[in-house]
Amino acid sequence: MIANTIKNNNSNPVKLLGFFTLERRQTMQLYDTISAISTAPGTGGIGIIRVSGKDAIEIVDKIFKMKSGKKLAEVKSHTVNYGHIVDLQTGQTIDEVLVMLMKGPRTFTKEDVVEINCHGGPLPVEKVLMATLEAGARLAEAGEFTQRAFLNGRIDLSQAEAVIDVIDAKTDISLSQAMGQLEGNLSKKIKEYQDELLQVIARIEVSIDYPEYDLDEPIDLNYKEEIILIKNKMEDLLSTADTGKMIREGVQTAIIGKPNVGKSSLLNALLEENKAIVTDIPGTTRDLVEAYLNIDGIPFKLLDTAGIRETEDLVEQIGVGLSKTAIEEADLVIMILDSSSKLTKEDLEIIDSIKGKNIIFVLNKEDLPPVITREIVEEHAGNNPLIYISTKSKNGIDELKKTMSSFVNQGKTEVSTGATIANVRHKEALVKAIQSLDKVIETIDLGMPEDCMAIDLHDAYGYLGMIIGETIKEEIISELFTRFCLGK
Repeated sequence: MIANTIKNNNSNPVKLLGFFTLERRQTMQLYDTISAISTAPGTGGIGIIRVSGKDAIEIVDKIFKMKSGKKLAEVKSHTVNYGHIVDLQTGQTIDEVLVMLMKGPRTFTKEDVVEINCHGGPLPVEKVLMATLEAGARLAEAGEFTQRAFLNGRIDLSQAEAVIDVIDAKTDISLSQAMGQLEGNLSKKIKEYQDELLQVIARIEVSIDYPEYDLDEPIDLNYKEEIILIKNKMEDLLSTADTGKMIREGVQTAIIGKPNVGKSSLLNALLEENKAIVTDIPGTTRDLVEAYLNIDGIPFKLLDTAGIRETEDLVEQIGVGLSKTAIEEADLVIMILDSSSKLTKEDLEIIDSIKGKNIIFVLNKEDLPPVITREIVEEHAGNNPLIYISTKSKNGIDELKKTMSSFVNQGKTEVSTGATIANVRHKEALVKAIQSLDKVIETIDLGMPEDCMAIDLHDAYGYLGMIIGETIKEEIISELFTRFCLGK
């Protein structure tokens, strides 16, 4: 039965049917021994060159002279060994090093791994890397170490993606969320849903293949309840997607308004530094000025935009166009108004253009005599927050930061404590899985045969598998790993 096929294939990180074949996976396990620099470029105390593959120990043995006189092949796994890296041709010492030996499968890639710790200057690191290549290793491609960990079954695809999220994390919360995914929080949840679907699929297929053993279960009262329960759990996970994405990538926040209302001044006040140029001349900002701000552990990607107005200046027109694009893509919009002057036609046109967005209205220049009242603005602001500030005196800035933070955590549990959808690819796959279950429920309501249910249940199972890499095309996997650095 198909259910048994799915169950039997669970141990393989990549499945068949037009995707990575088992033979392809085995070929990848026997791939060249690879080497790359795993530390950041530049000068540092230590540089690390990582070598992984079936010939890793033999290759490093050619260029590593251990102080004890032993060969790496003779020492225990997971030990650190002192010695020197030498030029393969001349025997001249390149650097004094510590070499960590880790024999597979108890390694990141599940292959033999040797890490050479040398002095962290650009020249010694490069020369040690070149020595490993001359001894027989191949320069690793971007993300190839993590790709091997995935292909060799050490981690699934969602965990592999979490590696780069850990590296790119900008706040404690984003790091915690990424670590949760790396530790398998999302994978466990997805496999839990798959197991529950498999139970239903198996019972349906028993009924189809062996009708003489039919349990005469009332489909609409049994299967439907189970499927609705599974669907509800999946929808709960899906509800974390928007917040999870913002935690992972930063809350895209566009600071907008007509020229000379204080957009650049607000950016500088939030950052507590002079990031953007501020003058009294309208139209100073003609390009997007981007900066990250950490508020209560939440990363905000701030975009100071060009003032939106009709203009004959070609360069300013381009800036206005970029501003409008930033508004369309923003998770949050901070609309600035000048409280010391009347609402203008430009103000009202901008307000009208952002309807439907998440907006915080900010009345700047509260240190000047007020002209706009709260009541006037509230006529246009609706239920959106309204805050008075002064970018000059910094009054109201802390209140604005609290309002920005509450936008992300409004009534929601801490997203970093459990499984979270923080990736567009994951969200799309989960949405398709839920849609498949909707079709199953519709099939039950229409009284259609059980084999029609099985088709959509298998689809739901497969879409969930895409999240953890069980059913995913080779080109998608290749594209995902190109985001990594060479040494990871």
